[in-house]
Amino acid sequence: MSVATQPGQPSWADVNRDVARTVSMPGNTYFAWMCLVALTLGCGVLAWSYQIWAGMGAAGKRTPQMWAMYITTFVFWIGIGHAGTLISAILYLFRAKWRTSIYRGAEAMTVFAVMTAGLFPLIHAGRIWFAYWLTPYPNQRYLWPNFKSPLVWDVFAISTYLTISVVFFLVGLVPDIAALRDQSTGIKRKIYAVMSLGWEGSDSQWRHYRRAYGLLASLATPLVLSVHSVVSFDFAMALVPGWHSTLFAPFFVDGAIFSGFAMVLLLMLPMRYLFDWYAYITDKHLDAMGKLILVTSLVLTYFYLCEAFTSWYSGEHFERASLFYRATKQYAWAFWLQYFCNSLVPLVLFWKKARTHAATLYVVSLFVLVGMWFERFNIIVLGLGFDFYPYTWGTYYPTVTDSTIIIGSFAWFLLLFLGFIRVLPSLSIVEVKEVLPHPLKYARGGHH
Repeated sequence: MSVATQPGQPSWADVNRDVARTVSMPGNTYFAWMCLVALTLGCGVLAWSYQIWAGMGAAGKRTPQMWAMYITTFVFWIGIGHAGTLISAILYLFRAKWRTSIYRGAEAMTVFAVMTAGLFPLIHAGRIWFAYWLTPYPNQRYLWPNFKSPLVWDVFAISTYLTISVVFFLVGLVPDIAALRDQSTGIKRKIYAVMSLGWEGSDSQWRHYRRAYGLLASLATPLVLSVHSVVSFDFAMALVPGWHSTLFAPFFVDGAIFSGFAMVLLLMLPMRYLFDWYAYITDKHLDAMGKLILVTSLVLTYFYLCEAFTSWYSGEHFERASLFYRATKQYAWAFWLQYFCNSLVPLVLFWKKARTHAATLYVVSLFVLVGMWFERFNIIVLGLGFDFYPYTWGTYYPTVTDSTIIIGSFAWFLLLFLGFIRVLPSLSIVEVKEVLPHPLKYARGGHH
């Protein structure tokens, strides 16, 4: 019996073939990109080595702006990691079918982003061989953790989020890896056989798989909201002007989802082009992602306005002075760049043509990521640069060392993601098939 589908719609066999093609031997272009990314990462590692040898002064830090670029980038990467779990867990629970083509890449992005973020407390510690002192546990060296500090909560929140995200990611891969195993030969087949955990697709395996996946989605959902709320407490619970705000938790969560969606588009659009996935990532998916970026941008703009209004209306001299300093002094360009990238550029997505135009979405996503990194920079560096004490006021200048380390972190993230798309299925075979018509429904003559 021959099998046919609706015109332009892939069949189940097409899905298997197209995903298996992504893990075949890559071409020279792929290796050229890997070499470029590895070279950039190597520069970052050299810069980090120099910082360890020369000391933290190589990073251009000044009192009290000691968090500077490293904690800025740490918060940025934690935010990037939010959209993946939102797409894979929350939209799964709401049975949003459009997520099926993009959630695997978004999940991988989440795991790699949190792993990248985890590097920065180590880099910021300076002498990395003492980094284990950061771990909050009672010990014999009288370094008792202060459990009242949100910095300690950070450790628990982020490590829990990483653990659940990794388990969620790996469990979802099992049926797809089994499908690749059945199509592979040699050593690759043996590796996939181990990773598929003996999956045969029996009725009982599917039943347990669905229960486990649903349970993990339920556990991951509250973490999407809680992790970045806890990160925001690092600032909101301090008395620094511009930080001490009850808005910070929803403000941080919305910004994290906003930047995460932009990164998902930045990764998925090239994959759509290179792997010819136009049948799987359609204009409908781009339109949905564009709408989500637009909505989160509008909510973020509302928070920006609330922050400015409360600083002015509160009558608090220090809050007003902090806002005036950000908007008019030496960092004013960074302050207004944040507003331009996060509030003005996404407005183009009100037009449907822009939401379904890949190049426009790509450019908007780039602006959003730049804007969100500078939002963190403005909160941390500008907040600390204009404290209560005039003798601490000053300007932080990035150095070649810390800038190279920051660029190296992006190379580290891209290296992990480029490796992932050539080793593991970056499109979910199982869930994409679930939204396609069953082959027997469109068998020849419409009879089955």
